[in-house]
Amino acid sequence: MQVIAEYGTLFLILAAVFGLFMAWGIGANDVANAMATSVGSKALTIKQAIIIAAVFEFAGAILAGGQVTKTIRKGIVDVEALSGSPELLLYGMLASLLAAGCWLLLASSKGWPVSTTHSIVGAIVGFSMVGIGMDAVHWGKVGSIVMSWVVSPVMAGVIAFFLFKSVQVLILDKKDPIANAKRYVPFYIFLVGFIISLVTLLKGLKHVGLHMSTAESYTIAVAMGIVIAVIGIWAINRIKIDPTEDRDFHYTNVEKIFAVLMVVTSCAMAFAHGSNDVANAIGPVAAIVSIVTSGGEVASKSALSLWVLMLGGVGIVAGLVMYGKRVIATVGNKITELTPSRGFAATLAAATTVVLASGTGLPISTTHTLVGAVLGVGMARGLAALNLTVIRNIFMSWVITLPAGGILAIVFFYILKSIFS
Repeated sequence: MQVIAEYGTLFLILAAVFGLFMAWGIGANDVANAMATSVGSKALTIKQAIIIAAVFEFAGAILAGGQVTKTIRKGIVDVEALSGSPELLLYGMLASLLAAGCWLLLASSKGWPVSTTHSIVGAIVGFSMVGIGMDAVHWGKVGSIVMSWVVSPVMAGVIAFFLFKSVQVLILDKKDPIANAKRYVPFYIFLVGFIISLVTLLKGLKHVGLHMSTAESYTIAVAMGIVIAVIGIWAINRIKIDPTEDRDFHYTNVEKIFAVLMVVTSCAMAFAHGSNDVANAIGPVAAIVSIVTSGGEVASKSALSLWVLMLGGVGIVAGLVMYGKRVIATVGNKITELTPSRGFAATLAAATTVVLASGTGLPISTTHTLVGAVLGVGMARGLAALNLTVIRNIFMSWVITLPAGGILAIVFFYILKSIFS
């Protein structure tokens, strides 16, 4: 308690700095994966992708980022066990942020698409085991999170598989694919607008003080879906169809129409990613702020401060703008060859999976989800469409991430403990 009273302000400053560093790492590594399908399918340029991601990542973090933060903050470690020595939790959360941030910096520099969720969960479990004891870790909660890392890519892959199959059946395999694209793409656009709006209304807006009934939320979500679909129809009608462009690739003009849809799904994916992965950076920050402001009360309930959410949003955008460009450029084409229609199926499937997880408070890995979705699209075209070497390397980087986060957190935990004790 005396340590907190003496160094409380310093702990808050360190929490803000380390949290910003961790959020920066998320922007540099994870957001690149979220936007890679758009760039890889050539629906967006890198500059356009960065602008879209910046706006919608920040919006997702602020409007819908609070649910998952509760899991990262209190769900993994038994905070009651630390009621007598709250400073240990402070050291641990600071160590976790610094460990995960350092690992993400290294991974981003190497171009590895690792999981930020793996990084922070591994770090928190690592410091808890050595700093508090094995019994302090909620292994049941950790188990459910680990299960989600398996379930989320499979779920996203299945959704993406059937979405792309529906595109093939309704549009690509028809005699006049252009006419069918103009007919059905607005329905897909409506679906994207509806899903994102509904999750925001049901789960996200509570954090800014707006409470609506389920009926009101559904009505507004349908209205938002219709508005976005109408804007999509306007954009599609402005596309110039040139039959000569279909000589080399039969679906060139159809893919132009899907490029409009890809822009909408890119916005959805950026929003979904911001809502889920901001928790990886600000969950530990929220725990530190709660302990310091309450004078050492570990178990006290506290509202999630808006400045903490904004810190995460700003960090994610900064990391994306400063360091995300190279990862976006390399990830987009490596797993399977993407076109706007394939990229749409992958991105919408991933976004749907992520917002569902965000709404239930489960901190899944966006990287796993997106890779699973891209694999689903690839499987819909046959196993030969997948680059199995790249997939193997991605899986290997996932395996390394968990222990790397844990080991670094243990090192930083002991360093911080020796400095302040």
